[in-house]
Order: sequence, then structure tokens, then C-alpha cells
Amino acid sequence: MLQCRLTLLVLIIMTVTMLVLDQIQCSPVNTRNNNQIAGHPLSKRSFFDIQCKGVYDKSIFARLDRICEDCYDLFRAPQIHTLCRKDCFTSDYFKGCLEVLRLTDESDSIQADIMQLHGVDPGL
Repeated sequence: MLQCRLTLLVLIIMTVTMLVLDQIQCSPVNTRNNNQIAGHPLSKRSFFDIQCKGVYDKSIFARLDRICEDCYDLFRAPQIHTLCRKDCFTSDYFKGCLEVLRLTDESDSIQADIMQLHGVDPGL
């Protein structure tokens, strides 16, 4: 009986994983151009709009924005992407996204990236 439950659980996890991967491959994020991710601009103006006062680096900005995009994809709440990026990726929502996406082991690297964009230590 326990073996059947474990097998069923593994099948459910695999099915959900396959559905998620299929969604990611069909996601507008994967069909983006160089200036947008799923309709979210990665321009220098967008950089200043979210109160970043450090050095603009498009690749770092895109990496951090992708974390917020992945968080949005997970919860599908329209305001998540905006709240995650708020105050140049230093909001509690961004920290929460790091936790739910299990990226806390990369926090030193992410903190250095935020520091470059934000201009000060984000204190994650």
C-alpha cells in the first residue's frame, strides 16, 4: 500500500513538472526580444523607474528581472512582478521570491548584483 502511494506521488510530481516545463517552453519569456521579458521592458528607463541609482548593467538587470518573472509565473498574480522589482529588487517580495524559488543559496551573488544596480548594500 505504501509503495502504491509513493508511486502515485512520484507520478503526480513528474506530471506537474512536465506541465510546468511545457509552460516555460511556450512562455512569452522564451520568445522575448532583447529589450523585453514578457512585455516588461529592460530599458535604462525601467532601471530608473524602479529607483535604481547604481550602475546600469543590462545582463544583471535581466537576471534579477527573470527572478521576478519566475515568481510571477509561479503565482500568476499580476502585481507580483512589480512588487518584486520595487525599490530596485530590495523589497520583501523579492526576498520572498528568492525563498520560494529556492535561490537563497545564491544570495551572495544576487546581493552583489543588487548592490551594483541599487548603489548600496541591499541587506538581503
